[in-house]
Order: sequence, then structure tokens, then C-alpha cells
Amino acid sequence: MRLPRREQRLRLAVVLWGVLGVALVLVEAVYRLAATAARSLTTHTLTTGQLTLLAVWTVVIAYVEGYRGFQQRFSPRVVARALYLAEHRRPLHVALGPLFCMALFHTTRRRLIATWALTLGIVALILLVRQMPPPYRAIVDAGVALALAWGTISILVFLAQALAGRPPGVAPEVPGEAPRLAGPADEIAHRAAGAGSACDP
Repeated sequence: MRLPRREQRLRLAVVLWGVLGVALVLVEAVYRLAATAARSLTTHTLTTGQLTLLAVWTVVIAYVEGYRGFQQRFSPRVVARALYLAEHRRPLHVALGPLFCMALFHTTRRRLIATWALTLGIVALILLVRQMPPPYRAIVDAGVALALAWGTISILVFLAQALAGRPPGVAPEVPGEAPRLAGPADEIAHRAAGAGSACDP
């Protein structure tokens, strides 16, 4: 039995708030890092060794963080948690939708520890990178910006697939509850595709 159209719209809004909120955070970081790297790389002539380092670092970070970190782990989980949130709405969780989707709270103990450890590690890395001389900081920033851009695109792809009725095949990793991905994904997909008519309840 299909959900009322109002409920479908509400679930869709929750999913979009959670997922696009995460995407906007990443887009802001990509813009900031890319702009900083571009300014530095255009004002410094890189040596052959530095160019080689830039190429190698870009490939490595794109694979490790962009593909393995984001596309295979983080991005599908963001969308899975957004779908879960749409079906199991709590006011505080919805208000903090992007943080919920990033698994910064209301998740399994293992995931919570991993997420916060990663977050603190990123902060420490940022502080460390800021101490590097301009050419090398720009090299690091350029690679990280590429990985974050990859991550942003992969999140949007998983979101589009979910709205088309193909939710990511990963668990939302919430404490004490079994994952239920198909229900909300199907209803949201119907709504996004314009299913239903004016006579629907």
C-alpha cells in the first residue's frame, strides 16, 4: 500500500536535507582547497620532482579517499542513513540531518568511534598541512580537493539511484534496529518520478 502523498513529500524532503547538506559541506571544502591550491600553483614554478609528487599524490588520494573511502563506504552510507531517517523521523535527528547522515551520532558504537577518530584525524591533518611551505601545501590541497569532489559526485549518484528506486545495499548502522532500506526508497522514488495522481490519498 502506497503512502499518502504528503508523507511521500515529507520523506523526500528529509532525504534531500540530509544528503544535500553533506554534499554542500563537501562542496565548500572543495572550493576552498581548490582555490588555495590554484593560487599557489600558479604563483610558484614547480620542479620536476614536485610535479611528479603532484601527479603521484593526486592518483593515490583519488583512489584511497575518493574511490575506496567515499564511493565504496562513506557515500552509500550517507544515503542509506538519509533513507532510514526519512522513515524513522525524530525532531532532533531531522534538524541535524546532515550530521546524522555522516554518522556523527545515533549509530553503532564501532561506527561512532571510527567516525569521530576519522574526524579528529582530519582536523590534525589540516593543522599539519598548514605548517607546510606553499608548494607542498598546494600539492596536498589539490589532491584532497579532487578526492572530496569525487566523494561529492558519488554521493549525488547514490542519491539519484535511491530516488530511482535502487537504494544502496548497505546498512544505515543505527543502534539496535535492523535496516529497512527498500520501503522509504520505493516511496521516495515513486514521488520523485511523479508517480500518483490527484486522486491519490
